[in-house]
Amino acid sequence: MVQQILAYGTLIIAAGYLVWKFLLPKSLFSKGGKDSNSCGSDNCGCS
Repeated sequence: MVQQILAYGTLIIAAGYLVWKFLLPKSLFSKGGKDSNSCGSDNCGCS
């Protein structure tokens, strides 16, 4: 009984992670228009 609960819990967590990682659009989690890692129009040596 406990083993089944742990197995189903692990399955649900794994499926949730895959949906979050690959299927949800990134726009739901972004804070607005531009990328926060932007260095400007000339790329000023940022990687």
